[in-house]
Order: sequence, then structure tokens, then C-alpha cells
Amino acid sequence: MATPKHILVVDDEADLVELVSYNLKKEGFNIDSALDGETALTKLKKGRYDLVVLDLMLPGIQGMELCRILRNDPKTEALPIIMLTAKGEEVDKILGLEMGADDYVTKPFSPRELVARVKAVLRRAMEKPAPEKILKAGELVIDRERYTVSVKGKSIKLSATEFKLLLFLAERKGKVFNREQLLDAVWGDEAFVEPRTVDVHIRRLRSQIEEDPAHPRYIKTLRGIGYFFNGK
Repeated sequence: MATPKHILVVDDEADLVELVSYNLKKEGFNIDSALDGETALTKLKKGRYDLVVLDLMLPGIQGMELCRILRNDPKTEALPIIMLTAKGEEVDKILGLEMGADDYVTKPFSPRELVARVKAVLRRAMEKPAPEKILKAGELVIDRERYTVSVKGKSIKLSATEFKLLLFLAERKGKVFNREQLLDAVWGDEAFVEPRTVDVHIRRLRSQIEEDPAHPRYIKTLRGIGYFFNGK
């Protein structure tokens, strides 16, 4: 039997949250809720959710800003988001989708419509193709299944952490991550890991995969912000 999907409903209207939660629970979903952006962000950082129903107009952190935060966090970047708003203007819909929302429902809406949208978005998320086994960038080859890396056909020996860090960046080519985000994604809950540990591992990686580590081709630095993988 499949585990019920866990959904977070975020809206400052308590009656609407109750209505949406009731209808989603009837369909077998596990529901949690928040009445403001700060509470929602705290819950999202601590828990695991399969989808967020997110109101655009919230006290504190606005829905659009919360959507942006979630999309920039490695832990929640792929989390499906359905945005709710009382506004019907096309510009809000476009902005919501550009910020990374998966769907958009304008108030007032029927509970049946929202339930249908939730099911459709979850279905699309499950149908996303599995990542390719082999990642290639220039002369760099990363094999996800065999945990191997080679450059110009020559095998490169990396530690488990170095491989995980390289793969994480390569899978998100062009996207910049700061030290804290990389620590969160690669080291997780390991204790006593300093942010500078990221710099040390980046230097080690560059010394092994770059032809000229001082002028890296693959792992680039955006000064004052973080690191990103150049897939060209």
C-alpha cells in the first residue's frame, strides 16, 4: 500500500485552510498547515512534504518570496508548488510560474478543482524521467551508478564526499550555491563541519579534474556568492 502524500497548505485565511485540508484529507492525503510564511518556512525546513499549496498574499514572507526561497534551496528545489491567489491578473500568474510554481489556482475556486490540480501536479512529479546514468561536460565524465569520474579517459580517484559534491554541482549546472547550501546538501547533519570545509573540497576537486586549477573550466567561483558547475 502506497504511503499517503504529505501536503502543506499555507494561507492566512483559517476557514479556507480548513476547507482545503478537509477536502484533501477526504482524498487520502496527510495534511499540515500554516497561516503565515515564517511558520511555513520553519515547517518546510524541519519536515518532509510532497507538495505545497501556497497563497500568494501572506503576512510576513509573501508567497512569491517563499516560492523563491524554496526554489533556491537544494532540499526543496524540486518540491511541487501550487499557488493560490485572489488576484486574477495574468501578470501574477506569469510571475508565479516564473518563480517556479508548478500550477496556479485563482480564488474563489471549487475544492474539487484544487484536488484535481493537486493530483495532476503530483502525477507529473512522479512521471519525471530518471536522470541519465552518465553526465558529460567537455572531457569530464561522471558515472552516477558506478561512482566513477574520468577526464580525457583517465580515471580520477575521489573520496565519497568529493564525488557527492561534484555530482551535486554537475546535476545543477549553472546554478550558484553558497557554502551553507552546499554543506546542507552534501554533508547534511554531520557535526563540526565548518563552512571553509567546502572551500577545501573544492580545491581538491579542482586539483584532480581541472587541467589548470587556477583557471578552472568546470567548477567556477562567483566571487562573494558561491560556486557553480560550468557544463560547457
